[in-house]
This record gives sequence, C-alpha cells and structure tokens, in this order.
Amino acid sequence: MKQPRISALLKSDKTGITVDVSGWVRTRRGNKQIAFIALNDGSTIHNIQVVAEVARFGDDFLKQVSTGACIHVQGTLVASQGQGQLVEIQATSIDLLGLADESFPLQKKGHSMEFLREIAHLRPRTNTFGAIYRIRHHMSFAIHKYFNDHGFFNLHSPVITGSDAEGAGEMFRVTNLDLDNLPRTEDGAINFKEDFFGKATNLTVSGQLEAELGALALGLVYTFGPTFRAENSNTPRHLAEFWMIEPEMAFYDLQDNMDLAEDFLKYLVAYALQHCADDLEFLNSMYDKELLERLRFVVANPFKRLTYTEAVEILMTAGKKFEFPVKWGTDLQKEHENFLVDHFKSPVILTGYPK
Repeated sequence: MKQPRISALLKSDKTGITVDVSGWVRTRRGNKQIAFIALNDGSTIHNIQVVAEVARFGDDFLKQVSTGACIHVQGTLVASQGQGQLVEIQATSIDLLGLADESFPLQKKGHSMEFLREIAHLRPRTNTFGAIYRIRHHMSFAIHKYFNDHGFFNLHSPVITGSDAEGAGEMFRVTNLDLDNLPRTEDGAINFKEDFFGKATNLTVSGQLEAELGALALGLVYTFGPTFRAENSNTPRHLAEFWMIEPEMAFYDLQDNMDLAEDFLKYLVAYALQHCADDLEFLNSMYDKELLERLRFVVANPFKRLTYTEAVEILMTAGKKFEFPVKWGTDLQKEHENFLVDHFKSPVILTGYPK
C-alpha cells in the first residue's frame, strides 16, 4: 500500500478515512490515559499529531516511542482538537521500526551549528537543515524549469578538466599517480605524461568555456553543476565546492544579459515564495526577521542599474570611512557593494568598469 506523505495529510479535507504513515518521532508527551506523538517524514517542516491511547498500546510500549524513534502508524484521520493543524491521526496500530535510546542527541530545544557539525548524520532531521534541503530542491528544479521554458539547452560540462577556465582561482589537482613515488622528467618536474589523462588535470572552477562553445552551436545554453576552488579563504563567501549557474547566449548584448539576469533571479525568488512558504516562514522567524520582506521586495521592484563611474561618485561622497578607500579606477570591495545595495535598497547592477 502506497503511503501518503505528511505534507499531503495536513492539507487533506477528508476526515474519517483510514491512513498509513511512517516517519520519525519529534516529540512525545501526554498523561496516563493518552499520548500525543509529533511525527515527521521530511516532506514538510510541520509535524502531524498522532493520538495514542495508553490502554490500547501499553505504557511500556509507548515509552519506546521516544524522540528519534522510527514508527509506522495506521489510524483514522480526524479533525484536530488542538490548535496549529486541521487534522490528526487517531492511532489504531503502531509498529516500531527503529529505536532511539535516551542519549539520542536531537531533543526539543535549540542546537548550535557547532553541535550539529558533530552529528552530521542526524542534522538533516532538524528543522533548519530540513528547510534548507527542501528549498535547495525547489531552487534546483526552478533553475532548470526557467531555462527550459525560455528555450535554453542544458550542457553537462566536465568536472575533471585540463583548463583553468577564466583563471578563476586555485584548483584541486586530480591524479592517479603514486604520490609516494612520483615519476619525474630529466629536469626533475613531475612527468604527467604517465598520469591517467597524460597531462595535468584538475577539478573544474567553471563550466563557462564549454558553455561558450555550446552557445556558438545551440544559441542559448546553460551549465548548472559542481565547481571547485582551492582558495584558502575561510569565509562564508569562499567555498571549496559549490554549484554554479552559467548561461551563455549567442547574439545577446549587454542589455539583454542584464534583463535575463534580473528576470531569472526574480523568477527564482517568486518560485521560492510560492513553493517554500512554510520553510521560509521558519527561517524568517528563527534567523532573519527581514528575510521575507527582502525577498518580496526583490520580486516587486526593478533592479537598480548604474555605471561604475556613477557608483564611485556615490561612494566618494557618502561621508563614510571605508576600510578600502575609493577612487575612480579601484576595484570595488564587498563593503562598497554592500553600501550600494543598502543605499538603493535593492539589487544593483553596475556596468562600464574601467578596462
């Protein structure tokens, strides 16, 4: 029998029907007569409440239905007597599929990211990581849907490459040579001719070169896949591995490019607001009280477009002391970009950088 997902059950307007559902116990509370089990299967940030009579299941059995346990429940979907959800399950049978002992580390309290790093195998069960994973799924789908609906073709660029793309940064070397006994040339250099590919190869930093070639044949293409940077910069903006979106368009001018970028980003944000509302509400309440407001603003307002020269004039006359002083011809730093975004209260596109 195919089991419904909890996300579907919580939206159901059919009560009095028999349902089967499996998931993991978030919490269990109750008294000597009745137990209330919060069950989650990962399909939504919300739990469904399972009501179990102690007389039917026994106190000793229900004690095993503790936080972290995996159970299968059969019962009747009824209108909920409590607040927060429309329906709940009156359990007629509960099968214990997996136990969780008293030391199960995820309890009904906040956990720091540092703590969750120590239990990486369990952190997907937390509300935060569950929300992020679901949002990432919807964004990945939306990326492909947007480009497909706009006539683009997806290219799979190689992960292992001999090129450095646009010289984007330090690369991770890929080799099958014995590092304890490296072959050498007469001048002492590593002899990559004996390597698997017969030359030095690395993990890609970009799919752009392959996309540019594809655009010269297919017109509109994009790559969306893993890229790698070996930059030893430990900040949230310097990742060793990340997924990059790189469209390449034949016969597009700069105006077309900016229009595409703005439309694409607005589409993704609007898609998230529509399909990830519960998860975004959670992140908004727990981490960033202005998150939803900013996202809605991005969708509703045009991006600010101005030249590099105009931006430098704004920065130089801002009356703000920057860590990196600004003058015409300097490369703009993150602090300058942040200032411009705050100044215009919107995403900003700059053009006309100095050669």
